[in-house]
Amino acid sequence: MSPVPDIRKQFPFITQQSDKIYFDNAATTQKPYAVLESIQNYYTRINANIHRGVHHWSILATEHYEAARKTVAQFIHAQDPSEIIFTSGTTHSINLLADCLSNTYFQQNDEIILSVLDHHSNILPWQNRANKFGYQLKYAHINAQYQIDTEHLKSLITRKTKLIAIAHVSNTLGSINDVKSIIDYAHQHNIPVLLDAAQSIAHFPINVQELNADFLAFSGHKMYAPTGIGVLYASKKFHHWLQPLSSGGGTIVDVDLYKAEFAEIPLRLEAGTPHIEGVIGLKHAIDFIYQNGGINQFYLWEEELRKHLYSNLTELQDDIDIYTDAHTPSVPVISFNIKNNHPYDTGTLLNNFGIAVRTGHHCTQPLMKHLKIPGTVRISLAVYNTLEEIDRFIIALKKTIKMLK
Repeated sequence: MSPVPDIRKQFPFITQQSDKIYFDNAATTQKPYAVLESIQNYYTRINANIHRGVHHWSILATEHYEAARKTVAQFIHAQDPSEIIFTSGTTHSINLLADCLSNTYFQQNDEIILSVLDHHSNILPWQNRANKFGYQLKYAHINAQYQIDTEHLKSLITRKTKLIAIAHVSNTLGSINDVKSIIDYAHQHNIPVLLDAAQSIAHFPINVQELNADFLAFSGHKMYAPTGIGVLYASKKFHHWLQPLSSGGGTIVDVDLYKAEFAEIPLRLEAGTPHIEGVIGLKHAIDFIYQNGGINQFYLWEEELRKHLYSNLTELQDDIDIYTDAHTPSVPVISFNIKNNHPYDTGTLLNNFGIAVRTGHHCTQPLMKHLKIPGTVRISLAVYNTLEEIDRFIIALKKTIKMLK
């Protein structure tokens, strides 16, 4: 039985569509009542702009907004709330960092190390700036366990290496990368590291101080919060690099006609009216996790789900290829293909059985080219999924295999 009591009852999407199975959580998670109600409460009882008003509602909105910053800081064990910069999501966070570093830190011919399993959102921002400013990109390979090959990554480092930007967890394969050893080795060479935590943030505890991460990015909607809200964590020691390219209301201390004095981080990187209700929703998503056993309990249940799913899939290995290693530390994200069939056909037939999975390249086309496949069928689970749903999925998959033979 799930260690999170009555978890499914807290998700209206799940309870209202109990005949369907939602296995597309790596794309986006469903939202609990607590998050939905927090958004409605903001608009019906608080709605006002933040930081600059002296009236009751503006002060209240500001208090809720900044309380959320503290909650996020505590959730990832940041040293200080000022290290939490609100963005629209992981993609925005990485692009924001890429712009800031291009403005203050990188020089022509500097090298940035990525990996072939990274999401496009952690490839394209660096690729675009590299093409514009003359940086050099290098890509770490993956090993037989579908993780970043740490030894190959280390071999790519030279005196010109200025940043390593890698996925904490593969959004396609579910594999957890050995980021701690990469960070430790990078720091021996005075190289900062960015972790794309979009697929790790909802599945297990993250302590940025223990990891000694310099930058970390994630999206709220993959951890039960609203869409359009994300976080860039930036260690205080690098705040002097983070000068705004996008500027406007809320970013300044003083402005005259020809110059401006900008505020400290994080405000100088949060130009304009932010996604206030999204920030509040993110706080309530984290509160929801705390109130239902905490992220450790979520991990334990999801690990049980993952093992049950994997064991059932391995029984079908004569008919499917699985792109996840059973012994590799992983989150409940598993990719597979029915042999000699396109993933789109598999996903379409599973949809006819009322099961939502993701098919395609999952915004990891370099990885697909490396694996020499067009795409995969991806199953991604969350804390509200059940063993019974997995059993129903396996029955549907067996029927799908027969139909495609």
